[in-house]
Amino acid sequence: MSDYDCAIVFPGQGAQEVGMGRDFRGAYAVSRDVFDEADEAVGFKLSKIIFEGPEDELTKTAITQPAILVTSVAILRAVGHELGKEPRPKFYAGHSLGEYTALVADGVLTLGDAARLVHKRGALMQEAVPLGEGAMAAVMGLDMAAALEVCALAAGSEVCGPANVNSPGQIVISGNAGAVARAGEIAKERGASRVIPLKVSAPFHCALMRPVADKLMEAFAACDWKEPKIPIMANADASAKESADAIKSALYEQTYKPVLWADGVLSMAGAGAKRFAEFGPGNVLSGLIKRTAKGVPALSVNKIADVGKAVDFLNGAAQ
Repeated sequence: MSDYDCAIVFPGQGAQEVGMGRDFRGAYAVSRDVFDEADEAVGFKLSKIIFEGPEDELTKTAITQPAILVTSVAILRAVGHELGKEPRPKFYAGHSLGEYTALVADGVLTLGDAARLVHKRGALMQEAVPLGEGAMAAVMGLDMAAALEVCALAAGSEVCGPANVNSPGQIVISGNAGAVARAGEIAKERGASRVIPLKVSAPFHCALMRPVADKLMEAFAACDWKEPKIPIMANADASAKESADAIKSALYEQTYKPVLWADGVLSMAGAGAKRFAEFGPGNVLSGLIKRTAKGVPALSVNKIADVGKAVDFLNGAAQ
């Protein structure tokens, strides 16, 4: 049973910045333990890269993914320390990589297993498509049906398709670089208000990532999976997962299918999540939530000054 009528969500790749979480490490022993445990799990000084950079090292996919995960967990545990208990929301969810953070919050995976797993995931994603051969772009002002049509027209013999459905009117497309560029031009012809190429190292959440999904399933076998205590809202189909097997299947599909973030937000709000708390660097998800579930409060928790606000926010939602 949940203690709070809220959803707790975690950011994905792109939220990283050098120095994130350093204030939590200094202020909270529970946060310091998270960074120390992650360093030991991955076998190198991940925390040093998080706190000191250099930025080009932190933005490598194999580093970024565990870096965001452990920072998000460190922030969540600081808030839990102030609450005096582990927060138990109606749902946990995360955007892409953030879905793995949700599993740590829910006790499905240990921090060590999850850090090793997303380090491997990042490396596999980077290796799957040579640098420069894939691309992603944010398309503003088209709905899913229009985006699918645009991608089909642009693909030819290449891969191009929706990768993230982030909020109404914001869809990210992914695939071979040439196809994504063609899709951008067609999208503008079809009425897209803006097309923004994204600075990414690989074309995530498209068919080019299918081999990664197969290798990830092998990596899943090395982890100790527990049954979730709180439902996990899956990116792959925007439905709540309540067993470890269902979660693994959804994570497999998430690798090469679109992240249905907006649909997941609406599903959680429709099932009783009256507010959303985002734990981790940045505040992208809070903005997307406010544009998707109009009138539903969303709080971003990413610095020490936010901890008290988070406690009040969660306690205000207590059943």
